[in-house]
Amino acid sequence: MFNFDFYNPTRIVFGKNRLNELVSFVPKDKNVLVLYGGGSVKKYGTLQKVTDVLSGYKVFEFGGIEPNPRFETLMKAVEIVKKENIGFLLAVGGGSVMDGTKFIALASKYQGNKPDEILYQGYKSAGISEALPFGTVVTLPATGSEMNSGGVISYGNGKYVVFSPLTFPQFSFLDPSLTFTLPPAQVANGVVDTYVHVLEQYLTYPVEARFQDRTAEGILQTLIEIGRKTIDNPADYDLRANLVWNATMALNGLIGSGVPSDWTTHMIGHELTAFFGVDHAVSLAIITPSLLNIRKDKKREKLIQYAERVWKIDEKDDDKKIELAINKTREFFESLGIKTRLSDYGIKEPDFDKVIKGLETKGMTKLSEHKDVTLEISRKILENAL
Repeated sequence: MFNFDFYNPTRIVFGKNRLNELVSFVPKDKNVLVLYGGGSVKKYGTLQKVTDVLSGYKVFEFGGIEPNPRFETLMKAVEIVKKENIGFLLAVGGGSVMDGTKFIALASKYQGNKPDEILYQGYKSAGISEALPFGTVVTLPATGSEMNSGGVISYGNGKYVVFSPLTFPQFSFLDPSLTFTLPPAQVANGVVDTYVHVLEQYLTYPVEARFQDRTAEGILQTLIEIGRKTIDNPADYDLRANLVWNATMALNGLIGSGVPSDWTTHMIGHELTAFFGVDHAVSLAIITPSLLNIRKDKKREKLIQYAERVWKIDEKDDDKKIELAINKTREFFESLGIKTRLSDYGIKEPDFDKVIKGLETKGMTKLSEHKDVTLEISRKILENAL
């Protein structure tokens, strides 16, 4: 197991009918900006519940944060922060709203005249040493953004990962019943996003991290058990509670501590989303099986372990075992209603140049746990995904 530091200061408030407890966490002496995305939090009453609880506060609202939050939109929120002397941010929504709020928290403290350098160079190079405090109310289980310090922001034709120890939420409210009204496609996306988050921290190479491995395998098995069921039974609290908690635990740093990780799928997936508008989770469902096909020799030991422990495959031939595990992974994504081929979305081989150029522009030329996925190998992964 590798040396590691584990730090996670986010307080989780989990369960039904707990929004009234927001008053214990949101500071009363600060102007509060409530941030959200489209109309669903208004349509289904979540936003009203939040603002009712905060009726004694000076509350401002900012809506319209996109599914892939755009830099330009977020900077409009930063203007409100500065104009209204906002002292606390409250994100109400899914991963995109939370990611966007993290960027707003950083950008609100930026003193320069080119805030896009936060995306290109990072918060330290941009001279940011503090961030606006914030909390979250989660309405979509998927990204784990409610208990980590990272976010993904869209700008131009690219998606940029922003990480900072300054952007852990102070608290996150996880009420599974707030997710009952999600469309089936969004629930399916949440299952896939969570599943792939785990795979990218698990399917690398062994380092004797038994706790991390067993915990990762437990999350994967749970998602396989409940994935289709929670789509078909949206008001089943126990099913949805398990999805919500698994999504949080998949990317809060626990299973990734002391182990190698491989975020190639995410990096290629970000380019598919940026150029072709494919849902983030859909891009992961497309790339994952193909990446495993191309990289199966590099991931051999862990793929065999994955086949045996997660899928319970007892085939004697290891090569066959690996093939079955990859096929079962694809079949699982498909069982959720998500197509897993680029051709299903009208993306053809001539389109690959855009993706490869996007990776090259961002310096994504040595990806994977071994830093050996070149642009040529990334192209092979895309070719396998057709």
